[in-house]
Amino acid sequence: MTGVTVVRGDITRQHVDAVVNAANRAMRGGGGVDGAIHAAGGPAVLADCVARFPNGLATGDAGWTTAGDLPARWIIHVVGPNHRAGETDRGLLESCYRRALEVADELGAESIAVPLVSAGIYGWPLDDAVDVAVTVLRTAESSVRDARIVAFDDAMAARVERRLAAS
Repeated sequence: MTGVTVVRGDITRQHVDAVVNAANRAMRGGGGVDGAIHAAGGPAVLADCVARFPNGLATGDAGWTTAGDLPARWIIHVVGPNHRAGETDRGLLESCYRRALEVADELGAESIAVPLVSAGIYGWPLDDAVDVAVTVLRTAESSVRDARIVAFDDAMAARVERRLAAS
């Protein structure tokens, strides 16, 4: 991994090879980041999810689809653990980022935009979510040269920036 940065903005507007989606197990769209990506990507995203993942995707795993109408080429879907539902194994969250990078390498993607997986409605503690993202993206072996952690607001961007500066 060459560079990990934080960007404050909308993940659906990132001009990268692949956008990482914090999906649910069913892979049929949902709320939060998942809903925004499906809405911006259009119906081709859902159609590809249905075709590629008829039985959904396991927690901690990743797979890819078309990006539809997004400026990216692909969407790499990851299913993070639902902390609120008792899925508290940090290894599953780490696996999301590792698997996203592995899929990016398979696709030949050199730039990715990632959300803080499980940090929204799934309730993962924010400082730990930031630590997992930064640690895995900085230490995993990958051909990805540009990994952007996309923060939706200034407070989250500042939290990620502090963690990046500390490492």
